[in-house]
Amino acid sequence: MAQRLTHLDEQGRATMVDVGDKKATTRSAIAQGSVMMAASTLAAIRDSQAPKGDVLAAARIAGIMAAKRTPDLIPLCHTLLLTKAAVEFEIDEEQSRVVITALVRCQGQTGVEMEALTAVSVAALTIYDMAKALDKTMVIGNIRLLEKRGGKSGDWLRKNAESAPG
Repeated sequence: MAQRLTHLDEQGRATMVDVGDKKATTRSAIAQGSVMMAASTLAAIRDSQAPKGDVLAAARIAGIMAAKRTPDLIPLCHTLLLTKAAVEFEIDEEQSRVVITALVRCQGQTGVEMEALTAVSVAALTIYDMAKALDKTMVIGNIRLLEKRGGKSGDWLRKNAESAPG
C-alpha cells in the first residue's frame, strides 16, 4: 500500500498539514553546514578584518533572523513561536572553512528542523556575501540535520556527522 503524502489533499493539491490535534511538546533541532574558503579569507574573517566588517556577527544575526522567518521562505511551513535560536561558528584552519551550527527550540506541535537548516543556510550565505570581495571561490556545503528531539516520531541523531558528504 502506498504511503499517503502529507502535503497533498485528496485532489492532489498542496496543503499545509493540520497539526491541531498533536500534543505540544518541547521540540529541538541542530543543523550544521560550512563555508570553505582560501586561508587568507578565513584569517580575515577570524581577525574581523573583512572589508564589510565583522562577518561572523552579521552571519549570527542573519541566521537567527532566518530561523524566525522560515515560514516566509519555505512553502507550507508552520509559523512557530521559537523559544531559542542560536548560531555558533568554528574556525577550522586545517580545512580552511567556517563550520556553522544552529540550535532551534520551541514548545509546539511540529518540529523545528526546517528552522535550524534555514538558520545555517542563511548564515552561510551571509558569510559569502560579507567576504565575497576577498574570495569569490568560497563553497557553501554540507548543510544537514544533526539531530532532532521531541514529537511523536521521537528523537533522531545523525550517525557519524563528520563523515557526511560535502
